[in-house]
Formats: sequence, structure tokens, C-alpha cells
Amino acid sequence: MPVNNRIADLAGEIAGWRHDFHAHPEVLYEVHRTAARVAELLESFGVDDLATGVGRTGVVGVIHGNRPGKMIGLRAELDALPMTEATGLAHASQNEGRMHACGHDGHTAMLLGAAKYFAETRDFAGSVALIFQPAEEGGAGGRAMAEDGLFTRWPIEEVYALHNMPGVPLGHFATRPNAIMASADTFEIVIEGRGGHAAWPHATADVVVAAGQIITALQSIVSRETNPLLAAVVSITQMEAGSTHNVMPDRARLAGTLRALDPDVRVHVEKRLIEIAEGVAWALNVKARVHVDHICGVVVNDPSRTALCARVAGELAGRDKVDATMVPLMGGDDFCYLLDHRPGGYVFVGNGDTSGLHTVTYDFNDDLIPIGVSYWVRLVQAASSPSL
Repeated sequence: MPVNNRIADLAGEIAGWRHDFHAHPEVLYEVHRTAARVAELLESFGVDDLATGVGRTGVVGVIHGNRPGKMIGLRAELDALPMTEATGLAHASQNEGRMHACGHDGHTAMLLGAAKYFAETRDFAGSVALIFQPAEEGGAGGRAMAEDGLFTRWPIEEVYALHNMPGVPLGHFATRPNAIMASADTFEIVIEGRGGHAAWPHATADVVVAAGQIITALQSIVSRETNPLLAAVVSITQMEAGSTHNVMPDRARLAGTLRALDPDVRVHVEKRLIEIAEGVAWALNVKARVHVDHICGVVVNDPSRTALCARVAGELAGRDKVDATMVPLMGGDDFCYLLDHRPGGYVFVGNGDTSGLHTVTYDFNDDLIPIGVSYWVRLVQAASSPSL
């Protein structure tokens, strides 16, 4: 895989930044140390424009190339997850209950490595906006940055993102045009009835039976109401009710997630979730209150920009190592909020045979660093040219 000498020389330094981020993980918008370190490094590289506090704790750095062209945006994530690490590594988390279990430490470090290379060489057209986003893990940080003027303060014309993927061979790439990742919404159903002694169920309004029947009825949304060719997921992940064996509770709670690869399917699934929960509850003489949080929408790649991503990846890794028609994933990413404003492309790159994302034994593969940095450099050089 052709990696130029300067990027290869930077790999050790970039890995050092990555280990520091990994050892000091922060979650959601509370990424103050991480954002400060990112800003410090960008300033030391000599970026032409630097802004902090974008979307609360995001950072944006701009570097101008040595010839005219458009501005390209590259996004990396700053936040970790509320998990306790179990890797035993020397650079393991020092913050209890916080862990970089999704590789955002590696994404941030690679984008910083690309920034250093861009600032040193200026060998590209136009400008590159380096977008370091907080709160990707369920906090809608992408939306917060967009609402805080990301696309009005800087004339970004296209946006791109990269994510590592465990289980895929190191340095292999995968992407697809149009929908590549699903919308991700969370829901809570609170069922209220009338409690009492478990020996006299006829004197109660049973929330436990209602919860069970709601769970069963919700399965029909995907199995009987959604076109089999249009993917959707309704997963109930929490069920809470009662405190002892001989008391009928007066309240039960269900919670979970909704996923869809089509915006219309997303709307339908939510509508039917509410109707079914309320309707089953009514039939069983209890009440159900449903609340849905919209975390992120469908991640939709622009076809022409995705083709460019695939071409650049093929030139770097070899065409046989690029899957440009991957099967879309039901996971979510709030990069969707940036793609709502500008066209762009989202790609995955193999992390090798490592533990899976969001597991307590996961660690980003440092061997991916020169590959990721090279991809960013080549992509900007290709995308920012006025002829493209």
C-alpha cells in the first residue's frame, strides 16, 4: 500500500496522540480536555483559521492549499462511551466508566495527522476544514455544530467521514452510494394501571400483562407492516416492573431503539409504535405514554462523491480491497446531520482482527494510522480540484 515517507514518519507521533486521547476519554459534550488538546495541536501546525466551542465543544481548523479550489470538510469525533475498559493496555482509560470503545481516538488522531501534513505541504487546491465533533454517541453533536454555523461561517462545499471497522482486514475499504447507515431513534413506553395484592388480580389493572402484549404486538411492525425489501428494526432492550413477588405494580416501563434505512419507513415505524402501544394498553384497561427521541437520521451518501471515495481508496489500497457496494448497516451515525447540509461520502476501513466496536476489550489498531492519513490526504487532493 503506497504511503509516502512523510506520513510514514509521522505515524509514531500520531499514535502517541491517539494513546493520550485513549487514556483520557470524555463523553458527549464534556470533551473539554480532548478539544483543548486538538486545538493546541492545530495551532502548533500553523492552521490558517481556528475556532473552538463550535456546537458547544467542537473544534474547526482551516488550512488553505497552494492553488484555488473549493473547501472540503473532513469530520472526526471527539467523544468516548460510558463504559469501563478491560483491555489492560498501558494506554488504557484512566477515567473510570469512560472508554474509547468506538475508535474515535484513532479517528481524531488520524485527522490531526492529515492536518499536520496539509499544513506542512499545502499541496492541494482550495481549502480543507478539519471538523472535530463532540457528542456523536447519541448527543447529536453533528446537529449542534451545523446549527452553530458550521456551514455559514465556513464555505464548506462537501463533507466526508471515515470509520474503522473491526473484523474487516486491515486497510480494506467499504462504502456504498445512497443509504449506508440507518436512522437511530430511542423510545420509552410508560404503562400505568392499578396495583394491588397479587392474590386478587381482578381488583387491579395489570401493567405487566399489558407490557408483555405490547412487546408481542410491536413485532408486527417489521414482520407484517414493513416491505421486506425495506429494512427496519424495532428492538425492546429494557423492561422494568414490580419490586416483589406478591404485589401487582401500578407502573411498567419499556424502552428500546428504532432503526430504518428509508425516511418514510422511519416515520411509519414511529407512528405505529405509538398507536399499537396506546391501543393495546386501552384494550387492557391501562394507559400507555410513549416518548420517542430522534437521535439521528439515515446516513445518505451522495453517489458521485461516494464514487470518488471508492476511487481514491482503490488507488491507495488496490481496487480488490475496496467494496463500493457494501450492504448497508443498521447502525447509526450523526454524520447524517452534516450530509443534510452538504453532499459527501462516508466510508469504512478495516481495523483488522480486533474486538468489536462498543466492547470493553476494543482498541483502535495503530497500524491503520498511516492508511487513514493517506486516505484523507489523497481524498482532499482529488476532491478539492476545481476540475472535479
